[in-house]
Amino acid sequence: MYKHILMPTDGSELSKAALREGLKLAKENGAKVVFLNVGTPFHVFAADSEALTDTRPEYEKHALKHGERILGECEQAARNAGVTSAGRFVFGEHPYEEIVRAGAEADLIVMASHGRKGVKGLLLGSVTHKTITHGETPVLVIR
Repeated sequence: MYKHILMPTDGSELSKAALREGLKLAKENGAKVVFLNVGTPFHVFAADSEALTDTRPEYEKHALKHGERILGECEQAARNAGVTSAGRFVFGEHPYEEIVRAGAEADLIVMASHGRKGVKGLLLGSVTHKTITHGETPVLVIR
């Protein structure tokens, strides 16, 4: 049924739970998995007379290294499960937009949710909720 599954990941414990469930589903369906990690773009901050010392190239190098570590762990888990996979790192101001964009090429998106409710969920928003409401690809939410 599913041949191409997108699995956004931030390396959190919740993402790891979604990883395990998504890999089971991929294995059962013979699907390829694409792991997606979205890094926050570089922003310049200044506080009075102090400024942060990271330059854009330094920041992007560290963010890419961090993303590649997370994606490497996911790809290793996929290999261990016998699932074909690839990892993709992108910078994006709003992660849900990058997930929706990448999800347009997939049959299914498998992702975690913190399950925030009430005012906290409304004020903070949810990457998962925004992915569901802004995208057209079905989303399997793991909590």
